[in-house]
Amino acid sequence: MKKNILITGGAGFIGSHVVRLFVNKYPQYNIFNLDALTYAGNLENLTDMSDKENYTFLKGDITNIDFVNSIFAKFNFDGVIHLAAESHVDRSITNPMEFINTNIVGTVVLLNAAKENWKNDFSNKLFYHISTDEVYGSLGETGFFKETTNYDPQSPYSASKASSDHLVRAYNNTYKLPIVISNCSNNYGSHQFPEKLIPLSINNIKNNKPIPIYGKGDNIRDWLFVEDHANAIDVIFHKGKNGETYNIGGINEWTNLDLIHKLCEVMDKKLGREPETSKKLITFVTDRAGHDKRYAIDASKLTKELGWKPSLQFEEGIEKTVDWYLNNEDWVKNIVSGDYAKYYESMYKNR
Repeated sequence: MKKNILITGGAGFIGSHVVRLFVNKYPQYNIFNLDALTYAGNLENLTDMSDKENYTFLKGDITNIDFVNSIFAKFNFDGVIHLAAESHVDRSITNPMEFINTNIVGTVVLLNAAKENWKNDFSNKLFYHISTDEVYGSLGETGFFKETTNYDPQSPYSASKASSDHLVRAYNNTYKLPIVISNCSNNYGSHQFPEKLIPLSINNIKNNKPIPIYGKGDNIRDWLFVEDHANAIDVIFHKGKNGETYNIGGINEWTNLDLIHKLCEVMDKKLGREPETSKKLITFVTDRAGHDKRYAIDASKLTKELGWKPSLQFEEGIEKTVDWYLNNEDWVKNIVSGDYAKYYESMYKNR
């Protein structure tokens, strides 16, 4: 079935993997990638897509009402996969308004455009909103986030995503706009902007620079391989039930310190260094404000109802991830120069 699908934030880390999957797997779909190309949006993530006949890149800001309305009118989208978001917690602490504008206002602009363009004829239409497990707050040593877990966001980032989740559900309830939502755990893999823990640490280990770890390194996260996340998005987009929420997790919990120890082990092997060499680079820095203790996803609903499950364990995924970064040094160099280098200094030089 021919469809025009809008993917927002498609030049970013997760978005580029979703764009690539949909363009290659569904040649009958026309995939439109809308991205503002801010610091984390990078068209180098999609150089292999540029000559695909069913792929179109649209440069624009989701908060620009006139622009968003114009592309909905021009391309008559059948579905929206909404990934565009400011997503780094540290940045949300230093500049919360940017997160309010993009994550809340931008989402409402898209919802309004979909509602008006589809003109209440919602057959074969879908607005799919991608969110985060951080909206649920922090877990203790036991338990898991379920789709029914109460929201308790603890940072400006997670609060902005929680707000956008509520607004998407409100449009479903008030206007009957067909929607699905997914909340995912921490992603890792290729093409991730190197302010995030894993690519930052890979780059620093390679260059014998300190590996900054917040606090004692005992915060726990559930890690999801980004290609598994893209596959889950594919399944939910095509099989998810209107109005439902699905949690996506890697079933793969690690403390930050244990994760870095594993990464050091892999890097020492890949770089031909003596065992334990890279662990000497670990540097504990002042914990960030409002740092949630533990996240863990119960993805059983997605598995039981739609048949999705992770394809690999962290040990295999981290090897693939390290190989990609070591084999794509030019990509990394292009990213870590300029504004990112200045940001890195501002975040860590006094820690």
